Amino acid sequence: GSATYLLSLLLASFPPHLKIKLYLRVADQEKDPLFWNTWAQRTLKNAITLQKLNQNTAKNLILFLGDGMGIPTVTAARILKGQLSRQSGEETQLEMDKFPFVALSKTYNTNAQVADSAGTATAYLCGVKANEGTVGVSAAAVRSQCNTTQGNEVTSILRWAKEAGKSVGIVTTTRVNHATPSAAYAHCVDRDWYSDGEMPAEAVQAGCKDIARQLFENIPDIDVIMGGGRKYMFPKNQSDVEYPGEKKHFGTRIDRRNLVEEWNNRMKNKNAHYVWNKKELLSLNPNSVDYLLGLFEPGDLPYDLERNNETDPSLTEMVEVAIKILKKNPSGFYLLVEGGRIDHGHHEGKAKQALHEAVEMDRAIGHAGLMTSIYDTMTVVTADHSHMFNFGGYTPRGNTIFGLAPMLSDVDQKPFTAILYGNGPGFKVVNGLRENVSTLDYEENNYKAQSAVPLSMETHGGEDVAVFAKGPMAHLLHGVHEQNYIPHVMAYAACIGQNRDHCMSSSGASSLSAALPSLTALLTLIRLLC
Repeated sequence: GSATYLLSLLLASFPPHLKIKLYLRVADQEKDPLFWNTWAQRTLKNAITLQKLNQNTAKNLILFLGDGMGIPTVTAARILKGQLSRQSGEETQLEMDKFPFVALSKTYNTNAQVADSAGTATAYLCGVKANEGTVGVSAAAVRSQCNTTQGNEVTSILRWAKEAGKSVGIVTTTRVNHATPSAAYAHCVDRDWYSDGEMPAEAVQAGCKDIARQLFENIPDIDVIMGGGRKYMFPKNQSDVEYPGEKKHFGTRIDRRNLVEEWNNRMKNKNAHYVWNKKELLSLNPNSVDYLLGLFEPGDLPYDLERNNETDPSLTEMVEVAIKILKKNPSGFYLLVEGGRIDHGHHEGKAKQALHEAVEMDRAIGHAGLMTSIYDTMTVVTADHSHMFNFGGYTPRGNTIFGLAPMLSDVDQKPFTAILYGNGPGFKVVNGLRENVSTLDYEENNYKAQSAVPLSMETHGGEDVAVFAKGPMAHLLHGVHEQNYIPHVMAYAACIGQNRDHCMSSSGASSLSAALPSLTALLTLIRLLC
């Protein structure tokens, strides 16, 4: 409870021998049943207040998508967050933990038991399950087959919000044309068609458009776009503004188009700004910005642990600017926020990178909560899929999340870390035996945790993921749902998209009651005249 939290804050400035005494004091508190009963009763009182449901219309919608943030990642990130504040960690609350409603989402794609980020993005943004590797198209479209695109396009909640007069935004730590954000605006049978430079010539000739181009053409006035992916916007071999000497960062567009320049020209009379570094971003006055394009890296943004604080904004900083710009619209906004590099850390077997990405996204969730109200803003936090990541080994309370289990293997008599992967690049054999992790710096940022099966890249996991919800109509996310249910709930809450009958009836009923006296007077007049 709060006493435990206050003690942990004091701990930082105390000498080691006093810290041990304080930890013992906290442990003693937990031995008393009154501690747990009081905490549970306080939680129960809060739960009882939720019986009065928030059935307001959501003016604003925010979706936080932790790419690859399965439930084991949520739990480990919670412990890490606490340990970064010098707490034991297990009793810590993430910002998403404070959301009153939690559901589970079934993540499979129409053709895949274990999903990818493209087909899942189509589900939680467009409301339709789809094939892996495709974005913004139904399951009738076949990956990489250009001629299956036309007629199979499906629209996203971002478009529904824009058509309803709301401002809309996309913020990501990956490329802005990566799988997750692209399903918000693109219709593409291959998630890897970032620019025409990554497309087969026959697909270009057949009229299929690359994803970067669709970002600017499909929904021309997306109010806020922030992330990476700069190189896909510029002509092939054009040097990058930040890394002019590095060929891997040169432009990729074969059509020689400069999409950023085109955007600037089109938006020049609309209070629009293009920025490519943190200094430019934070120097803006959001009150005088209506449209923002921020491309901070040629590819993905760096991991938060490796981020240059001078040049690259954090996810929290980007979210703050985005909300300040979007909330000026009296009709409200829709914002998609992706913590996209949780997924990359796991693929590389780098659990420390992945978990710090998750903690940073949680920080952004908390900041967004301070800038909005639960009375008119529905916020949903979820993942597209899980990973083959877990932790265990009977670790004691307060064990560093990146530390060793308290035992040796009873098979090979070697230590092992609590964090392990089912598969991935951390598999290593030395002299025919499992590597001895005690000879390594297993708490180093880029340490690759051991895996059971050797793969160059660790894979996704297939289990359900959590959905956390707060604000208007959040109670509709309440059980085990198909992933494509999510945007239907959000649209219903905001009275946008296909299901607006409840909005019409409620507003219509009030309008009718207000008009009844006038209607009665009119009917009386007609009778008199007749």
